[in-house]
Amino acid sequence: MTTSFRIRALDPAYLEAIRTKGSDDFGNAVTTVANEDAGGTPLRCCLREAGLGEKVALIAHQPAQIGGPYMELGPVWIHADHCEGYRTPDAYPEGFRHRQLLFRAYDAQGRQVGNQIAEGAVAEAVIDELFSMPEVASLHARNVLAGCYMFSVERAS
Repeated sequence: MTTSFRIRALDPAYLEAIRTKGSDDFGNAVTTVANEDAGGTPLRCCLREAGLGEKVALIAHQPAQIGGPYMELGPVWIHADHCEGYRTPDAYPEGFRHRQLLFRAYDAQGRQVGNQIAEGAVAEAVIDELFSMPEVASLHARNVLAGCYMFSVERAS
């Protein structure tokens, strides 16, 4: 199925550089732990939840590259070891389908221009609705409770 959008997880090469260096872009050491969250630790590398005992690491990430007040920094979980990344950017991540997410809409200058909470079952419809607004350039999917960045959504070319 072709979608009107593309899902962007964290870039595997970017994450590999962090793992190799042993610290994130903000000087925090990459520390490996075994996942203990039976409810699922959401991985931003491959957009699925870590299994019990799977090796993960928490890093700081700045999703917005455009300056301004929305250029925030926050925690994200990744695989502690090499990960191939998210392999189906033209499809909504099935590993997060059961999650309710907040979709934040941004304009081309990086200003927030809309928000909508969606259940994973109807995420595509919400994404399409937000992209129907001409001022919307991109979306960030966020954890509803913690506000943490999950992934980005861009218009399909």
